[in-house]
Amino acid sequence: MKLKEDLNPMLLLLFHLMVWIYTFITFLPSYLLSWISGPDPGFGGSEEERAQRAKARSVSGCPEGPYRAVSAAKRLVMSLHPGVDTLDKVFEYAARRFPHRDCLGTREVISEEDERQSNGKVFKKVILGEYRWLSYEETHTAASQLGSGLASLGQRPNSNIAIFCETRAEWIIAAQACFMYNFPLVTLYSTLGGPAIAHGLNETQVTHIITSRELLETRLKAILMEVPRLQHIIVVDDTPTTWPGYPRGISVQNMAAVQELGARPENVARGRKQPLPSDIAVIMYTSGSTGIPKGVMISHSNIIAGITGMAERIPNLCEEDTYIGYLPLAHVLELSAELVCVSHGCRIGYSSPQTLADQSTKIKKGSKGDTSVLQPTLMAAVPEIMDRIYKNVMTKVEEMSCVQRTLFTLAYNYKLEQLAKGYSTPLCDKLVFRKVRSLLGGRTRVLLSGGAPLSAATQRFMNVCLCCPVGQGYGLTETCGAGTISELWDYSTGRVGGPLVCSEIKLKDWVEGGYRSTDKPHPRGEILVGGPNVTMGYYKNEAKKQDDFFVDENGQRWFCTGDIGEFHEDGCLKIIDRKKDLVKLQAGEYVSLGKVEAMLKNCPLVDNICAYANSDETYVIGFVVPNQKQLQALADQYRIRGSWEELCNTKAMEELVLKVITEAALAAQLERFEIPRKIRLSPEPWTPETGLVTDAFKLKRKELRTHYQDDIERMYGGK
Repeated sequence: MKLKEDLNPMLLLLFHLMVWIYTFITFLPSYLLSWISGPDPGFGGSEEERAQRAKARSVSGCPEGPYRAVSAAKRLVMSLHPGVDTLDKVFEYAARRFPHRDCLGTREVISEEDERQSNGKVFKKVILGEYRWLSYEETHTAASQLGSGLASLGQRPNSNIAIFCETRAEWIIAAQACFMYNFPLVTLYSTLGGPAIAHGLNETQVTHIITSRELLETRLKAILMEVPRLQHIIVVDDTPTTWPGYPRGISVQNMAAVQELGARPENVARGRKQPLPSDIAVIMYTSGSTGIPKGVMISHSNIIAGITGMAERIPNLCEEDTYIGYLPLAHVLELSAELVCVSHGCRIGYSSPQTLADQSTKIKKGSKGDTSVLQPTLMAAVPEIMDRIYKNVMTKVEEMSCVQRTLFTLAYNYKLEQLAKGYSTPLCDKLVFRKVRSLLGGRTRVLLSGGAPLSAATQRFMNVCLCCPVGQGYGLTETCGAGTISELWDYSTGRVGGPLVCSEIKLKDWVEGGYRSTDKPHPRGEILVGGPNVTMGYYKNEAKKQDDFFVDENGQRWFCTGDIGEFHEDGCLKIIDRKKDLVKLQAGEYVSLGKVEAMLKNCPLVDNICAYANSDETYVIGFVVPNQKQLQALADQYRIRGSWEELCNTKAMEELVLKVITEAALAAQLERFEIPRKIRLSPEPWTPETGLVTDAFKLKRKELRTHYQDDIERMYGGK
């Protein structure tokens, strides 16, 4: 994992001498202090010792498990506080305890302007001001008034209501209103296409929907005639206040107007029906990576168990923490993360992928992105975003002068060695990595990764350059996003940690794929997650529910994930395969498409890749989104000219990229039959808006196959 050292020997000697002197000066006092004070009573031992301790054990003593966290071996944990067993009580508890502390923050828009690029494209740029905050008390009042207003508009307890909106403060206010008044909340990704939106709204039979002005005008308006039950549209934006041109029978109102309605004395006096722990809190529609989105039924007790397990893995979580919210709230990772923060009195500042950093696409040059202004201490991210940060920084390192690059490389490798021993490197952090750390505001102390596997190279980079631990987690919508999270002092890569205190995990043999719990050196099999965080099944899809969920003889609910994992001696889980990603080639070899993609995404030339294999064929092919800077450099090297689209459609470039990818695959020790033999370069990046990836940037294999059908036929010799 070290960076390559191609350095002047004298410079190398000088650096190592300085490091030796610095290490000696700083190590001796810290060693004496730790010897005098003894082990930390809260955690015990050094970071290295803590990382080596067992995280989980098989409670049955059998290799297949079930495995539980050491601290929850006798009983799984279900709630944060006694008696706080529904989500409305969680928020009421926080509002009573932290009434005047900041809760939800939004940056004011100072100005917007169109900026024309050199290629003729026009991008909208914004200049944003400071964050404006609602306190916990103000947020609770806003949610209560909205819930009352929705009830006065005919929304009934235990009747579904939908939210189709971007990540913003109003989303959480609306969710809390629904939790208070026992309105099951149907969540839909803001990037879903018209048919998927109509499917979700019709299946859940909603009469009320909460949305934004932009999504109403660009997505929802076009399908209103396909959703005959819809009667009320509540728009979270303050303007405009009148909405002409909508079908008869559909009322469109601003959220502020509904809150005013709810604040009237006659509506406040009406009271509300509080939910039970077993009532449905959310019907969360999945992103549809494997087909039509499924509605996962999640109860209040499911979510509370899930956030209890997650919170336990974040040391010293408290009201002093600041979280930045920018991932889709319709995704279980973001919703759970924000509810964890709310339950502990943290403040949440809202952002978007387009305004996150100073260099983000919508931020006007010279003005500040959201992380610079907010300076969050907590952040969740999907690997796609972290991979981008890693590749951008490493590209800039390559462009440094020889001396700068030498210092960066030496500092990087030195810190990597110190982290492995459990030591910190304050001097390197201050002198070398401060500028990189400032990309996320400079105060980030915990970075939680979820949604997809994180490459070892990216995880190491985050640990070293961003100066904060990366907790890699594993969970699914069907388990409330909770399953495992690695401990923050565990700097091993490729693993997702031990089971959370709310869940247990066992392995089921998958004979066809060659995975058994009796395998050596580690037991392997399909991952089954059990516990109070396992959800109630799929909405109006009993057949699929029976396939994926079951209840054991002790009344414990289990979910069959379809992922393949192995347990290590210390109780940590490693995801090694996925049943749906395994393809058997004509000659009988099994290829894990996800494994191939994970290995090849580490190649600097690859921004994204989808491996594809047909069981009737003898080899793998691939669709590649190349890195623009790297591809242009490769074209210049071989004197190949043309526009970006022309380069991606040039056979010569395909062959050159394939050669680089093949070398990267061999270096990663992929088998010959796993390496793509032919590729197609894509000039357009895959974003959720294209419909080729989900909001968490997971590949939609079915849509990708359809999109590249002509290329598949060409690469397999059809034409």
